[in-house]
Amino acid sequence: QVQLVESGGGLVQPGGSLRLSCAASGSIFSINVMGWYRQAPGKERELVAAITAGDYTNYADSVKGRFTISRDNAKNTVYLQMNSLKPEDTAVYYCNADSLNGPSWGQGTQVTVSS
Repeated sequence: QVQLVESGGGLVQPGGSLRLSCAASGSIFSINVMGWYRQAPGKERELVAAITAGDYTNYADSVKGRFTISRDNAKNTVYLQMNSLKPEDTAVYYCNADSLNGPSWGQGTQVTVSS
């Protein structure tokens, strides 16, 4: 099994920046893809960004050019740098790991973009 712990959420004004972190532990050798999802009130959970073991990245159209996903293999951590934040980015952000044991989820971290 893979355990994931997110951090870095909070309240930020429109146009501001935040960096989310996701620390993985457990069977990390079996992870194929790690990603960030988000879920806003009344909406379905959606993929924000993903990164493969080979560092291929994929982004939702709504965040392209503003968000960057990266990984530090030495720290078993994936990051989501979020710039030029908009009110519509407000959501609970979840870290996800897709491994040989199936998907694993973090507990979620709240991001609120408001003036």
